[in-house]
Amino acid sequence: MSWEKEIEELRRREALALAMGGPDKVKRQHAGGKLTVRERIAALLDAGSFHEIGALSGVGRYDENGELAAFTPANLVIGRGRIDGRAVAVAGDDFTVRGGANDAGIRDKLLLVERMAADLRLPLVRLVDGTGGGGSVKNLELLGHSPMPKAFLWDWWTGNLSEVPVVALALGSVAGLGAARVVASHYSVIVKHSAQMFVAGPPVVAWTHGQYGKNELGGSHIHAGNGAVDDEAPSEAEAFAMTRRFLSYLPASVHELPARAECDDDAKRSDPWLIEAVPRDPRKVYDMRRIIAALVDRASFFEIGRQWGRNVITGLARLDGWPVALLAGDPKQYGGAWTAKASEKVTRFVDLAQTFHLPVVHLVDVPGFMIGPQAEQDATIRYGMRAAAAILQSTVPWCSVLVRKVFGVAGAVHQNSSRYCMRVAWPSAEWGSLPIAGGLEAAYKSEIEAAADPAAKRVEIEARVRRFAAPLRSAEKFDIEEIIDPRDTRRLLCEFAGLAAPLRSPGRSAFGVRP
Repeated sequence: MSWEKEIEELRRREALALAMGGPDKVKRQHAGGKLTVRERIAALLDAGSFHEIGALSGVGRYDENGELAAFTPANLVIGRGRIDGRAVAVAGDDFTVRGGANDAGIRDKLLLVERMAADLRLPLVRLVDGTGGGGSVKNLELLGHSPMPKAFLWDWWTGNLSEVPVVALALGSVAGLGAARVVASHYSVIVKHSAQMFVAGPPVVAWTHGQYGKNELGGSHIHAGNGAVDDEAPSEAEAFAMTRRFLSYLPASVHELPARAECDDDAKRSDPWLIEAVPRDPRKVYDMRRIIAALVDRASFFEIGRQWGRNVITGLARLDGWPVALLAGDPKQYGGAWTAKASEKVTRFVDLAQTFHLPVVHLVDVPGFMIGPQAEQDATIRYGMRAAAAILQSTVPWCSVLVRKVFGVAGAVHQNSSRYCMRVAWPSAEWGSLPIAGGLEAAYKSEIEAAADPAAKRVEIEARVRRFAAPLRSAEKFDIEEIIDPRDTRRLLCEFAGLAAPLRSPGRSAFGVRP
């Protein structure tokens, strides 16, 4: 009366599923410098924590007696596991089975893992390799008809982006729906050399645009530089480490708050170097990342998107153990002016902070929007106003430190002016409708041109005007609330993080993420 026979058959089928596409396909995967999907899941998750769902799905071939003669597992592995002890949902494409193309219940498995992440309020990690559930011309023969394209995942993508952290890793040649699954995330990483991403791969592109190699068409250097993905990893192992670190700053869902970590870094620590961090000459650049490192908890800054929108630095950090979102201008890139790409980066980052209840620290050095013919062709003002909208719609606690330039429309939205936001200025800060150096040519053109020595006259006028632009003059009129010694900044920011902590409210944001 035992069911042992059925359990034996269950174990046999599980073993067939674990074999994936077979030894030859696994060998080819390894030869390409890539792990198999099961090796990836094991490397990403805490040891022994993976609980697979749908392992028996696939395509079976039966003999004349109705016995299973051969079995090809579905090329998507889904389930639950843990990262640093916290539960997560994971979905991984198996490129060893039909190159990751869509078959054997992939649609239903994709939907289930998205639903599971949403309803159990679990972070979701997508390990994408191939079309990621997309189509194949072979399906015409397999199905006997041409299926109508359906956006069957889109509702879940947009919904989950407002509910749980979603991380997507491009780990191979990712095309079509696979590429969409990568970018429809809060944080995405592409592996250098071994991964590429395309709307359509080289064989399809060749029909209309000629021959291209995979990396030439959609290599990591392209998409980590244009913002289609956030970051590039040198290896799969590093991509998994970046995933774990990103998730460590966030709650499991919007219905929780980011947790405080233990901190052994003194909140009152003061770096003497900060008093000279910003040069007195406004034309000289300085190292904003060094300033960031001096202000946040030691080794806690996790930069996001370093290779794109480089005028702006974005990342996650901790202050006295509290997670915060950190935004800063980078004077080494166009003086920190906001280009169209930088504005996109700001929008995406502020939405992330708003969604997961992260207080924002903004180290401000913004000379305005980028100007010139290319800036106009890039529709900079359009993307700039999207960034402005994101900031003005944000409700998370916000602290701005005016480090240097605060000019123009981009400078005006260094924080949400419709509500209380903490704000302080360094003595090096300057602000106005436009930078003095650029504005002199327009405001004093006739006086400069009429001078016997125009260059000397320009220097004289600039020195005179700068006296009125000093921050202490603005403090007299309460146009700036506080001017502080730069060496006191960490203490103040840690105080801000502590004040902000009880103000954070769990729940879904009033507006959704802009993918």
